[in-house]
Amino acid sequence: MARDTTDLTPIRSLDELVDHIRAGEKPASAFRLGTEHEKFGYRLADLSPVPYEGEDGIRRLLDELQARTGWEPIVDDGRIIGLAGGSGEGAISLEPGGQFELSGAPLETLHKTLDETQTHLSHVKAIADGLGLGFLGLGGSPLWTLADTPVMPKSRYNIMKRYMPKVGTRGLDMMFRTCTIQVNMDFSDERDMARKMRLGLKLQPLASALFANSPFTEGKPNGFLSWRSGVWLDVDNQRSGLLPFAFEEGFGYRDYVEWALDVPMYFVMRDGRYHDATHVTFRQMLDGALKGEVPDPEPNMGDWANHLSTVFPDVRLKRFLEMRGADGGPLADILALPAFWCGLLYDAASLDEAEALVADWSFEEVDRLRSAVPRLALNAPFREGTLLDVARRILPLAEAGLERRDRRDAEGRSEAIYLQPLRERVATGRTAADDLLARFEGEWAGSFRDLFAARRF
Repeated sequence: MARDTTDLTPIRSLDELVDHIRAGEKPASAFRLGTEHEKFGYRLADLSPVPYEGEDGIRRLLDELQARTGWEPIVDDGRIIGLAGGSGEGAISLEPGGQFELSGAPLETLHKTLDETQTHLSHVKAIADGLGLGFLGLGGSPLWTLADTPVMPKSRYNIMKRYMPKVGTRGLDMMFRTCTIQVNMDFSDERDMARKMRLGLKLQPLASALFANSPFTEGKPNGFLSWRSGVWLDVDNQRSGLLPFAFEEGFGYRDYVEWALDVPMYFVMRDGRYHDATHVTFRQMLDGALKGEVPDPEPNMGDWANHLSTVFPDVRLKRFLEMRGADGGPLADILALPAFWCGLLYDAASLDEAEALVADWSFEEVDRLRSAVPRLALNAPFREGTLLDVARRILPLAEAGLERRDRRDAEGRSEAIYLQPLRERVATGRTAADDLLARFEGEWAGSFRDLFAARRF
């Protein structure tokens, strides 16, 4: 998230928290796609990570991007930490270890997402080349230890860094050594949200398998195909993972609000300063738990919006739905992920068929699948077969949905063209991670320089 929210409207009732989410409802004609991707920066000379300061640092890169694009700088304690487009073009932000993120604008078609992403990458590459930097499309940092990884000067990350080891074993890995692709999807009403949330949670292990792309850690194969997905199994299980209540009939906005209310907070912002609030839940804050601890302790709607951005279920609900299961990857994957979910969720027939296919999947089954995917990806066992068998039934539904959407590019092609990487993976049963491992052990003869060259944007 590029910028935390400031909205001083007092919270008077729980209904207002529900209505905050409900305000995201849109007619289907107004549905958009917001695609986000992260990438690792590195120095071309020695493959080392890029610090914030210095002549070739992240700060210099952001300054030059700001001059090139004219986007507004986002500043934290006097330091530039991101950029925001002044006319709704999206935003650029930094993850804790310097991972460089584009949070794309809400766009009508995947063809526009391609244009947006290519424009961003061309700006970044033009500046990075002059600084001797490259950017890497992988889901996990392949070489650097936590100690090697720089820390970005973003105040909320200091709070998270202190808190993560108290609630799980992998939170710092998640913060500093993973990258993701995600897509933000709209809903028309509460029922539509619930259907999409439930389907998204059930199929998130499939997305993780299809986009598995993190098989190396600290200079060697790590035994995983999606190491990043394995990290998420023990980050902070109070605020991440599956949501069992969303599998139940009657699930709605209030259920999600009631769950989020009992998740510990990270911070509150007052007068531009971050105050640690990890010792209270949002519900406790509503009951006055921060009185005497922070200025203006009464909770406001900005606090609620920020809190919703700091819970991490596999599908996150704000005023839209965030599909969060995919490893970072190359440009083709940055387009393939929104194509997959758009084809399934934005076409009524495909949504109906996919929903029917997974209707009897239980929470326990999906949870077991989620645990198996990091090592096995498409070979994870499921019922009488494997996840690959599920992919062979689901991917044609996404393709048919995109064809029915009938959004064409200048050459007359539908958005289904962006599913090509997934078609190849389903046809062969091999993920990007499988292919990287084969090349690493074969033609690259264990050379990480070859790996970086192959996955450089």
